[in-house]
Amino acid sequence: MLKITFIGAGSTIFAKNVLGDCLLTPSLRDAEIALYDIDPARLDDSHRMLEAINRTMNQGRAHISTYCGVGERRKALSGARFVVNAIQVGGYEPSTVIDFEVPKRYGIWQTIGDTLGIGGIFRGLRTIPVVLDIAREMEEVCPHAWFLNYVNPMAIVTGALLKGSGIRTVGLCHSVQVCARTLLEEVGLDVKEEDLNWKIAGINHMAWLLEITERGRDLYPDIKERVDRILKAQGEEALTPHPDTVRFLILKHFGYYVTESSEHNAEYTSYWIKSHRPELIERFAIPLDEYPRRCRQQIEEWGKLRQTLTMNPTLTHTPSVEYAARIMEAMETGNPFRIHGNVLNRGLIPNLPEDAVVEVPCLVDRNGVQGWYVGPLPLQCAALNRTNINVQQLTIEAALTLKRDLVYQAAFHDPRCASELTLDEIRSLCDELFEAHGEWLPRYS
Repeated sequence: MLKITFIGAGSTIFAKNVLGDCLLTPSLRDAEIALYDIDPARLDDSHRMLEAINRTMNQGRAHISTYCGVGERRKALSGARFVVNAIQVGGYEPSTVIDFEVPKRYGIWQTIGDTLGIGGIFRGLRTIPVVLDIAREMEEVCPHAWFLNYVNPMAIVTGALLKGSGIRTVGLCHSVQVCARTLLEEVGLDVKEEDLNWKIAGINHMAWLLEITERGRDLYPDIKERVDRILKAQGEEALTPHPDTVRFLILKHFGYYVTESSEHNAEYTSYWIKSHRPELIERFAIPLDEYPRRCRQQIEEWGKLRQTLTMNPTLTHTPSVEYAARIMEAMETGNPFRIHGNVLNRGLIPNLPEDAVVEVPCLVDRNGVQGWYVGPLPLQCAALNRTNINVQQLTIEAALTLKRDLVYQAAFHDPRCASELTLDEIRSLCDELFEAHGEWLPRYS
């Protein structure tokens, strides 16, 4: 029997998206689904929710079981064909709070802090050991399984898995599949889905919309004209800044729209957030401390949402935009499907490092996930990607070797830290974060 294991199943809403999609997919409907989490209450919530969907929409054909605690993880993984990773090591408290509050004392403000920057580095350092432990267990009990990683920092965690284990891995993020449609809606262009074509490649959260066409007609000239009008109106009439101002400015100055949101990209380069220029925060519509705010909001709202999702015996599900079920279906049936995945470069984008994790079109079938050759990126786009890749690769190497100097060097190369702090200040910041995270991190020498 096909077995799907979901690690971090207490992420109830995300579990609904991914596993709800599986329950609606003919080739996956009879699967054994193993739910694993370290929080028994949240695990029980997800179990009851998925059992309701299974009964309502799948005639109860899937077999859903739960496993809780580190000692149960090996059982959950045993015999799996697919493993979905959705863990958050350290949670909102204490770890996310530490990632934001300690850097503030050094003048390092963040928005999301889960991909790059000092927050992304330390999120990666505490996540990689846990993910590699999972991979080692998989090598013993399900060595041929595919590991579908949804955990941020995406490139850092996926790269550590690909370099530090023998498990077949692809990193997945939904920012690519909504990118083109988001841009069209923001600039007021109405294009039918069947007439729209686009090409995206780069790195996770900084992949580039290289082409966007309507029945072969290049839409970029019209898009850029509309973006220029929006930016000009904001400057001349002091209108409330557009929430996507950062991405609009990246498009204006670098020539291409980027996949992930403005609040993310504001902290991937040094142009937008400056402690000595607080007026830029309002000018560029940058929501500082956005991720902690979202975490608190989700915690506050979960009481109401919990009732809706876990106490409804006739709960239904509509397909999500996530790739996971489509990937599983393509591998099970051999019917090919195209995704955008995070894989090792290996020449797919020649002007990025060979061992970088890149986000590119991939073909999925019985042979697994195979990245497509993209060709060189525009030089200015590749240059921005490389500033992020430098940090990613140093963080991966630090996590695999437990060398503290590599952590410092990753932070030295981070665009935000480098624009605000001296080398000694960056070392001090890292030391404070090591101390604050305590046992959530292994011992570095």
